[in-house]
Amino acid sequence: MGTYKTLEEARKNFKNDKFATNAGVTLDELTEEYCICSMELNDNHRNAYGGVMGGAIFTLADFAFAILSNNIHSLTVAQNVNILYLSAPKGDKLIAKATCRKNGRTTSIINVDVSDDTGRDVAQFIGTGFKL
Repeated sequence: MGTYKTLEEARKNFKNDKFATNAGVTLDELTEEYCICSMELNDNHRNAYGGVMGGAIFTLADFAFAILSNNIHSLTVAQNVNILYLSAPKGDKLIAKATCRKNGRTTSIINVDVSDDTGRDVAQFIGTGFKL
């Protein structure tokens, strides 16, 4: 499976990522090719106008990026990331699917597509991971 032999091993390691886990982000699936994380939305994720905070969406995408990039090569840290917010979520849950676009000698490029549980595209995140 990569760095992590099982999904439970990856979950155990990343439970220490308190910012994401306290925000309600969960690791749902992990293979060598992709990672799926999700977050049930609640009032803690909302801004003053009732919309989902960009930071909540970013946190979900960043967590999926971290898990997949570290499953490819441990230890990997973010060198550069970019997020495009596409649409406001309409559902009750966000889902992030991370896939590896390029796995190089010193860096990896990870694409993360974020959607809601209605199928609406919410954000596109691209991260460059630097392999330590």
